[in-house]
Amino acid sequence: MFRLWGKLWKQNKMLQNMTVTVEDESLNRTRKIFQALEEICYAYDLSKPLWLDKNIEEFKRHDKTRFSQDNFIDTIDFDYLEIQVLEE
Repeated sequence: MFRLWGKLWKQNKMLQNMTVTVEDESLNRTRKIFQALEEICYAYDLSKPLWLDKNIEEFKRHDKTRFSQDNFIDTIDFDYLEIQVLEE
């Protein structure tokens, strides 16, 4: 079982959060991350963020990263979306 926690932050306050569970064991870790992120973005009505080099490195090291306005094509009304792996 794979769980990813998504949180929307604005001015150091958590606006919303949700946990997504991916139970499809046939998917590799990367596919599970993308599937969970897609579910989070759908729930929050967001476009999918772009993964910049900074996000990839941060995620590899800490299983956690933040997507700010630089990662989105559309304008966002929060400071950043943070994702974090809870369980693998």
